[in-house]
Amino acid sequence: MSKVAIVGAGAVGTAIAYAAQIRGVCRELALFDLNADKVRAEVLDLNHGMQFTPMARITGSDDLAVCAGADVVVITAGAKQKPGQTRLDLAAANVEMCRQLVPALVALAPDALLLVVTNPVDVVTYAALELSGLPASRVFGSGTVLDSSRLRFLIAEHTGVAVQNVHAYIAGEHGDSEVPLWSTATIGGVPVQDWESDGSRLDAEGRARIHERVVTAAYEIIAGKGATSLAVGLAVSRILEAILNDEHRVLPVTSRLDGVHGLSDVCLSMPSVVGRAGVESVLATPLSAEEEQQLAASAETVRAAARSLGL
Repeated sequence: MSKVAIVGAGAVGTAIAYAAQIRGVCRELALFDLNADKVRAEVLDLNHGMQFTPMARITGSDDLAVCAGADVVVITAGAKQKPGQTRLDLAAANVEMCRQLVPALVALAPDALLLVVTNPVDVVTYAALELSGLPASRVFGSGTVLDSSRLRFLIAEHTGVAVQNVHAYIAGEHGDSEVPLWSTATIGGVPVQDWESDGSRLDAEGRARIHERVVTAAYEIIAGKGATSLAVGLAVSRILEAILNDEHRVLPVTSRLDGVHGLSDVCLSMPSVVGRAGVESVLATPLSAEEEQQLAASAETVRAAARSLGL
């Protein structure tokens, strides 16, 4: 029996629940939200589709006790990004929310992994880790799993190759200082920098354009529909599958780095092995000199934000 609890039944929390239900990620799904009417309506809506999905028990409440005994607690609650705001602008309010929430969740589900989705995810993950008293492997964030998917989609679109055959990662902050790891990106095993098809290449200018679109993707979606939700729902359900099926899958989640590329005491995304124990290891992915510099700068951005909040 596997139980996933989702804290926050807003656009992101319900998209994660919907994706998890469709993919049959767990046998029990619990939603918590302070808005009792909203969470009740979302649970009804999900249950009404149960005939068409793998069987699961879906419950919800405005009482945090609904999260008791969860194997994984997904934290999506908090102030959401408004048009023109950066993710780091949300830091103070969402870290403050964690001060009460995280210890209460650990008391209710002492064996759970905490998976943070709330933005700015790197800073909030660091705060959740500090406040939980849990080992670093058990508190991590969705990080750049979605950004990496956006990067792969845009590379695939540019080159005309299926996205499933593109392997490329975004590392660092889930935000404006994120770092595309072009030096290890491949298309069907061919390094992206060597890719050529019908005389067309993905040159430095093309790569810079793609990176810019990845960085601004969330702003574009928030301006148009108010929130990013569907793709992050799929991304987080994929992380949940890696955990609950103990897949040892490589995903660029955000966790506390201790000595990776000389970085310590900061939560950042790097390709990491994820399974039932949480983040089993962070890979020391080879970096170019430029990527190493960019990653160090990204770490400083996140560290400065955490420091400004007394973390």
